[in-house]
Amino acid sequence: MKFFITGGAGFLGINLSRYLLARGHEVASYDFAPFDYPEQDRVRVITNDIRNFAPLKEAMVGADIVVHAAAALPLYTPEDIRTTDIDGTRNVLEAARQCGVKRVIHISSTAVYGIPDHHPLYETDQLSGVGEYGKAKIAAEEICLEYRKKGMIVPIIRPKSFVGPERLGVFALFYDWAAAGKNFPLLGNGRNHYQLLDVEDLCVAIDLCAAKDACVINDTFNIGAKEFATMREDYQAVLNRAGFGKKMIGLPAAPAIWMLRLLELLHLSPLYKWVYETASKDSFVSIEKAETKLDWEPIYSNKQALVRNFEWYLAHQGEFKGVGGISHRVPWKQGILGFVKLFF
Repeated sequence: MKFFITGGAGFLGINLSRYLLARGHEVASYDFAPFDYPEQDRVRVITNDIRNFAPLKEAMVGADIVVHAAAALPLYTPEDIRTTDIDGTRNVLEAARQCGVKRVIHISSTAVYGIPDHHPLYETDQLSGVGEYGKAKIAAEEICLEYRKKGMIVPIIRPKSFVGPERLGVFALFYDWAAAGKNFPLLGNGRNHYQLLDVEDLCVAIDLCAAKDACVINDTFNIGAKEFATMREDYQAVLNRAGFGKKMIGLPAAPAIWMLRLLELLHLSPLYKWVYETASKDSFVSIEKAETKLDWEPIYSNKQALVRNFEWYLAHQGEFKGVGGISHRVPWKQGILGFVKLFF
């Protein structure tokens, strides 16, 4: 089949492209960021913005499946988040409708659940997004439901935070400390259960949504690791792999969160509310629906996903020294946290 991936130059985009190419599919990447990967000769690359409707529609002609993975992440400006995640999603769905593409797989986020008061979270639970990003993701899902009513097949996937080859962003901060032989701070005692997801398991779920009958997949699915322990245990696996005998160090959650709020306000820390407000709390979803309806079975545990990502980081860290930004494909600048690192 011919797959058209918005956000194709991003972390999920490149992993999904590799997954699909290995299975004989044709892939097109639509992204404003450059597609500077070894696979660029095997992928039809269109460099543009999903907020530009005309070139988006033109590029989408002939596609069988659209995977809408493009999004402005929480560190983007509120305006960019709203115009990309809401207006851009409408553009993608309308372009697909006009091009006769019957199936658009929308990559949402478990950020739509906000900071919940119970676990596990089910697809039917109330949505209450935190910050501009969470609210925009809810609005984008509402647009998907509109297009379902117009006869389109629009599976919505809500993945937990996912890691794997090419994933940097906030995880690069942790991996940098681990590779430097540092202890790493935890908000709270670290006994909370915080589910993650390996990007390969996410690619499998997307593939299933592309292949299965419309009556099965025209629905909303939580996707996350099946095996996960406490945050302290799972992240300790990376420090163990680093081999310096370092530990996860718990900090009192309340004062640490207040300090991070202040640092965010002063633009001295890359950590935003969704990260630090949830880091000391349980955060996991039920994946029963995906297992039952999609026959999806995740392979990687939290520990395996984190260590697999860390090993990729170690093999490639020389390639992104001095590089920084606000997407998942580059390390985030540590700000004052780089100074704090000296004391751990």
